[in-house]
Amino acid sequence: MRDRYNSPRETESFRKFMVGEPDDLAWHQNWLAMIREAAAEGRQFCRVRVVSFPLSDYSRFGLWISQFVNKAGDDIRYLTQDQAEETDLPRHDYWLFDSRKLIKMHFGDDDRFLGGEVIADPATIVQHNYWRDAAWHHAVRRNEFASE
Repeated sequence: MRDRYNSPRETESFRKFMVGEPDDLAWHQNWLAMIREAAAEGRQFCRVRVVSFPLSDYSRFGLWISQFVNKAGDDIRYLTQDQAEETDLPRHDYWLFDSRKLIKMHFGDDDRFLGGEVIADPATIVQHNYWRDAAWHHAVRRNEFASE
């Protein structure tokens, strides 16, 4: 749901992206390896990124990286902020694990990740599952979105 994530791990890679320098994404290799291993074991990873249009520099960077993440086995799809508003999606980031564990993400004014809050309320978890399904229904596959 954010146009920028201020992650210190990505700073150098983002800089390289902005000036067109090659990048081996060394900082991201552990994540990619974990996704490949999990996908090989039959576990599914999927997410929808909600982005403003036109894309921010950071969203363009994320779109570039998502090609490698998708190849590893994480099905990333895209939805515009306008579509998210029409679908009545929440304005916060969250992760769902096995449709039953909800982590609501918190960020500071500087866009840095502050931590995740475990939400245990069943009704709230069901609502977030509904939002996930609605977002997924309207989202566009990464390669299709990138070609538009």
